[in-house]
Amino acid sequence: MNSNPSLSASPLIRLEAVSKTFTLPDGRAFEAVKSVSLDMAEGRVFGLIGKSGAGKSTLLRMINLLERPDAGRVLVDGRDLTQLSKRELRETRQGIGMIFQQFNLLQNASVYENVAFPLKLHGNRGRAAIEARVRECLEVVGLTEKIHNYPAQLSGGQKQRVAIARALAPHPKVLLCDEPTSALDTETTRSVLDTLREINQRLGVTIVIVTHELSVVHALCDHVAVLENGQLVERFDVDDHATPRVSTLGRELAQEQVREDILKEHAARIEAAGPTSQAA
Repeated sequence: MNSNPSLSASPLIRLEAVSKTFTLPDGRAFEAVKSVSLDMAEGRVFGLIGKSGAGKSTLLRMINLLERPDAGRVLVDGRDLTQLSKRELRETRQGIGMIFQQFNLLQNASVYENVAFPLKLHGNRGRAAIEARVRECLEVVGLTEKIHNYPAQLSGGQKQRVAIARALAPHPKVLLCDEPTSALDTETTRSVLDTLREINQRLGVTIVIVTHELSVVHALCDHVAVLENGQLVERFDVDDHATPRVSTLGRELAQEQVREDILKEHAARIEAAGPTSQAA
């Protein structure tokens, strides 16, 4: 594991001093992101965390230029997206999947049609190839049996997994996740995180996830960047317990990791002791 994610030798994603300012309804300027630089290594799970309004979702959307930075560069797989033509950007975005908090499924389309949508949109596959890819993606997320169902017939977790399958359909190298579990209950969240972890480990897809839930970071992420008021205040490897955390969220995450480690150690001791000791 790279001990410093900000200094990766050949990052898949590189943000160089990106900034973004919005104009509020009253005419005032709001700096959502302030000169943030980050490297994200290929094949890893990178978490962007921060309180509401910290700029994490804006930063995430810069990676595929849904939000175009006012300043700075966005490089994905060595290409500066800010310098691409509209056609080149459309082609590049095929390699960057994205899922959202509210699923964004087509309500009048079946699961099959939702997952097939990006493949039909790009128009470079025949019907048999599209069907094969749809079934393959649904198998990855464990929803093959729901292929003919409609969103209204699905649970929240199933809807999110359909959204994940749709994002995977064009064979992306990167999957951007904007608060994908914040609308889900604890058990469903665990299921979605398991799906994302399998995608990362089985397919090698690089995942960048925005969340305010520290449990999500602890369960899924390799690396973390902490944002406050649009600024990058800290970045670290999740497994690095030696380096002191400087941000409030960083320290809270470290404390949660300690609690989790204690629980795991306690459970391991009980299991090792066997049923006789438990009964005693």
